[in-house]
Amino acid sequence: MSVDRVASNAQAQILLQQIMQASSRMNTAQQQVASGKVSSDYAGIGGKTSALEAARASAARADAYQSATKTALAQVDLQDTQLSQLSAVAEQLHQTMLTAAGNNDATGMMDAVKSVFDQAAAILNSKDANGNYLFGGDKDDQPPFNVASLGQLAGLSDVSQAFSNGTQKKSVMIGDGQSVQIGVLASDVGTKLMQTLKDIASFDAGPTGGFDATLTGAQASFLSSELPAAKDASAGLNLANASNGITYNRLSEASDQQQALNTLYKGFVSNIEDVDMGTAITQLNESQTALQAALQVTAQLGQISLLNYLPN
Repeated sequence: MSVDRVASNAQAQILLQQIMQASSRMNTAQQQVASGKVSSDYAGIGGKTSALEAARASAARADAYQSATKTALAQVDLQDTQLSQLSAVAEQLHQTMLTAAGNNDATGMMDAVKSVFDQAAAILNSKDANGNYLFGGDKDDQPPFNVASLGQLAGLSDVSQAFSNGTQKKSVMIGDGQSVQIGVLASDVGTKLMQTLKDIASFDAGPTGGFDATLTGAQASFLSSELPAAKDASAGLNLANASNGITYNRLSEASDQQQALNTLYKGFVSNIEDVDMGTAITQLNESQTALQAALQVTAQLGQISLLNYLPN
């Protein structure tokens, strides 16, 4: 009869199973420690997969809305600068006319009027960072104000002919089903001012015009009748600037809300897929210890024989 090892096949299978389980746990723990994630596939996430994907999709939407809102904020901020300047230019015209009427002297008035026209025309044709005309609406690839000089403006049959902007104002989506109109059209903010400038230039070119010294009766009467229009143009631009400011505040609030939602959704994602590093390291150490123990027992069991117990 041959002398064989004591270990049975059943014992070997049990130990092998323990080794495989310990090795699997150790591999999983190693992957978690290395990646920081609970699992590299949906199988490891289990029943939380649908919640994970919903949170990811919501976070992506919040990101997209926030990016669009930040771009809109930049445009509205630029519009604020330009509208503030246009409002100041309109008030400059109003004050110039008041001074001339109050002093009964139009010396230098037309030079100031021409300067106002040049500044206003440049503002109405200002561009954004992408080279698009800021006040062009849906026609932002061409100048919204097409008149090159005060004389050319005076020669138009209607001041509306000076504007070539589109009719659609730009809008931005700040949330599901939530849209904010951010665009401003050159014709909306510039018509009253340009009408006043046209009236002055047309009168100046007429038979009773020639604003360059002491006002005549006709000139004084004209300025008095035109002052309310100049004041109205200035007030209208102040309102446009204020409305633009309200839009900016609304966008800023929306951006803050989007950031909060983004943080919330990403927190959901992290809670589901990110591993607790301390727990993962502990599990890795435990798995390594269990695997080492199983391997040692298996090795020792493989070396046991009846010969070890026979007398010499």
